[in-house]
Amino acid sequence: MGSAPNADDSLATGLVGAYARWRSKSLGQITDALERRLILELLEPRVGQSILDVGCGDGVFAVALAQKGAAVVGVDADSAMIAKARENADRAKIAVELIEGVAEGLPFPDATFERVLAVATLCLVDDAARAVGEMARVLAPGGRAVIGDLGQWSLWAAKRRISGLRGNPVWRKAHFRTSRDLRRLVEAAGLVVVETRGSIFYPPLGIAAQLLAPIDHWLGRWTTFGAAFIALSATKPDTGQRVATSPK
Repeated sequence: MGSAPNADDSLATGLVGAYARWRSKSLGQITDALERRLILELLEPRVGQSILDVGCGDGVFAVALAQKGAAVVGVDADSAMIAKARENADRAKIAVELIEGVAEGLPFPDATFERVLAVATLCLVDDAARAVGEMARVLAPGGRAVIGDLGQWSLWAAKRRISGLRGNPVWRKAHFRTSRDLRRLVEAAGLVVVETRGSIFYPPLGIAAQLLAPIDHWLGRWTTFGAAFIALSATKPDTGQRVATSPK
């Protein structure tokens, strides 16, 4: 899905419009670029690799991965987001398979994908443990899962919690997690954590992003405390099972 934009905005204009507005501002552009760099470093996509983007939103990550030569499938529960993702893929003249579906019940056979990605998705699903279990199920043995989620101890989280307390339905139901929380979810699904990193250590202000972005990547290698975005990579133990054929 990518970093969540201002939910107050999304209530008025819909998520599709909210993401477009978010990326038109310097804060959104800087934040998205930092998160994208981190996710791609952890995912290490390769040409021909089968990748599932769970909660793909408007398809920014799915399109970027397909442009790198991966065979990408995107899933999202929001039909409007799927339509926008399809529009973005068509505009980029790139092939991405896009399917409407929920993270807690992925419509694919076991061991279908070599990489599974979920960015700012678990924070908004009803059953995160089940969603991670589904990601582990469709991931091939020896494959890698990368999860990026909203950090618990940050000024961004505090602002969003306040919005939830004031009645915002998006942030009222959202879950913010620590790196330990993410690790527990992933390990409970049978995956082995490889690396955890943080990103977005500045407050949600454009000038702060401009000043602190140059050291953000360095900070994220040392700690996740204070990070608005936490990303984790994990592998599925190789039992000798082969990758299933990706759905067409």
